[in-house]
Amino acid sequence: MSKPTVVLLHGVGLDHTMWEPTAELLADRFTVITPDLPGHGTRPPVGDGVTLADLADGVVGEIPAGSHLVGFSLGALVAQHVALHHPELVATLTSVSSVCQRTAEERASVLDRLRTAEADFTASAAASLKRWYADTDVGSDRVARTEATLLSNDVGSFLNCYRVFASADADLAPDLAAIAVRALAVTGEHDPGSTPEMTHRLAAALPDCRAVVIPRARHMLPVERPEAFVDSLTTFIGERAHV
Repeated sequence: MSKPTVVLLHGVGLDHTMWEPTAELLADRFTVITPDLPGHGTRPPVGDGVTLADLADGVVGEIPAGSHLVGFSLGALVAQHVALHHPELVATLTSVSSVCQRTAEERASVLDRLRTAEADFTASAAASLKRWYADTDVGSDRVARTEATLLSNDVGSFLNCYRVFASADADLAPDLAAIAVRALAVTGEHDPGSTPEMTHRLAAALPDCRAVVIPRARHMLPVERPEAFVDSLTTFIGERAHV
């Protein structure tokens, strides 16, 4: 009997390697697929005006029908778009560290981070690492790998994708109620950007969604607490999809 498929979509400025701790824990039970989003990793840079639909269209060909689709941060918005427009591909939808229906204050905060990246990309990357990993027990080697991934980005492409991240939750908001697939929204208790409040907001907006908040975790939940993340994911898939 073939194993069910899990597809993992990474966040802005990252690539498929962020999923290594998670993929190792899933590999015995699932076929794990970790595409790079357009403009990231092995993919060529994206140009001005790239949209959430463009990013989703760039990965749908790598998502087999009936997959358990998991997206992190920007990848969560991409996953939600795929679930909305290609429901036949998605058995379950998991949004990890996802923003949702940002308030005016939350929108101002992300736009401020965008302006920082536009002015000084290296300083922006350093600030991201601090925001993600400060006061965690993530090893220095993993932090260094995340830093290398961030700094290897084509800056213009990164900024174009970050603009999608900063705005696409507003574009998705009116359509979230049309996503009928069973869903999980999970985030870290101490995530300063994709807050637990946003996860509960997303769970309320989707017709069939449970919210899980992982104690003491920050934004890079799949890297910082992979065991707790995988436990919540596989429990959800097992209960909701009878895998």
